Amino acid sequence: MSDVELVLRSTRVITPEGTRAASVAVFAGKITAVLPYDAAVPEGARLEDVGDHVVLPGLVDTHVHVNDPGRTEWEGFWTATRAAAAGGITTLVDMPLNSLPPTTTVDNLRTKQEVAADKAHIDVGFWGGALPDNVKDLRPLHEAGVFGFKAFLSPSGVDEFPHLEHGRLARSLAEITSFGGLLIVHAEDPHHLEAAPQQAGPRYADFLASRPRDAEDTAIAQLIAQAKRLDARVHVLHLSSSDALPLIAAAKAEGVRITVETCPHYLTLTAEEVPDGASEFKCCPPIRESANQDLLWQALADGTIDCVVTDHSPSTADLKTDDFATAWGGISGLQLSLAAVWTEARRRDHSLEDVVRWMSTRTSELVGLDHKGAIEAGRDADFAILAPDETFTVDPARLQHRNRVTAYAGKTLYGVVKSTWLRGERIVQDGEFTEPKGRLLTRDH
Repeated sequence: MSDVELVLRSTRVITPEGTRAASVAVFAGKITAVLPYDAAVPEGARLEDVGDHVVLPGLVDTHVHVNDPGRTEWEGFWTATRAAAAGGITTLVDMPLNSLPPTTTVDNLRTKQEVAADKAHIDVGFWGGALPDNVKDLRPLHEAGVFGFKAFLSPSGVDEFPHLEHGRLARSLAEITSFGGLLIVHAEDPHHLEAAPQQAGPRYADFLASRPRDAEDTAIAQLIAQAKRLDARVHVLHLSSSDALPLIAAAKAEGVRITVETCPHYLTLTAEEVPDGASEFKCCPPIRESANQDLLWQALADGTIDCVVTDHSPSTADLKTDDFATAWGGISGLQLSLAAVWTEARRRDHSLEDVVRWMSTRTSELVGLDHKGAIEAGRDADFAILAPDETFTVDPARLQHRNRVTAYAGKTLYGVVKSTWLRGERIVQDGEFTEPKGRLLTRDH
């Protein structure tokens, strides 16, 4: 045990075997052992005793729109990664759109990596994009280390990232499957969206009617059929429709290689509480009714839904107008995701171990980051130190997001992140940040 630099001690450490009092030994950025609570501290090692605060593995958020470069006024790597760190997130994977250029070629990936390199307070990886005209770019992007490929089945909201129609989806998915890649999908069917009533104005009920559940359900059914035909690996992004859950459960039972995520806003906010004109609540697919939310929680509990990610998709405040038809659709939630989910999870008698499974372990597994996502020997020494019974009231002025527009404003949440650690180094404590220490991750590293 001479090769130990740090011992992190707590009466509550969440490990794969459960929560227990333990001392976590760290050397060269890695966890070397999870020891009994009262284990002797090796000579030369530093002891950090956090008392009764809970030590969690750092969260891994695989769905974040950083928008940098190109729309950096919406968000950027500096602000996004600070917000993530403040919320206990130690790894994020950046979505390929809303930045300019989008991550749809190797050259564009290199551009993103160069911009992120000296601004990342946490570790950052990248998704590639699957467009109608870039099938030739998919394998090179895979070889360059992207974690998979994002596609839309309906218009994305930005012109430079067109959606895949049925035939194009089949072509892209066949190519991605040929090299063992992963396709992650915004699953809403454009024909159902076009057929839905489109009513401009401030009423949330009108916006909700414009994004019906059957648009999600149909697109997911089509994706399942394609995945089954090709034996492809696919992932459904930001599920909001509980009506799709039986389809997903049946596909999993048949052996279809499909995983599913949902988001904090679908689990903690409801359509009934959205004020008219409050487009900080607008996202696509939309926040639905409370009965729908109950079924999403049930699906998390039984494993039909695999994980929880933010889909942090910010914009400048001026794009959040009071007209739901034209306002930018996206929820800013990086800094608040852990507290939001934990607040509702505890109300529903779920444990912090459940939250860690949904927001760290399974997200790490989704993208193959086997050195993240758990407190055990051999993993990165990434930690969030949480006071789970302390509360705070969300004050937008205290958020690290570049644009402090939030659907959680004024809400009282459980779970205060006391500090966040990346590879054995404390990167934020009580709102004070170190200089950026994040690394750029690729699929194999």
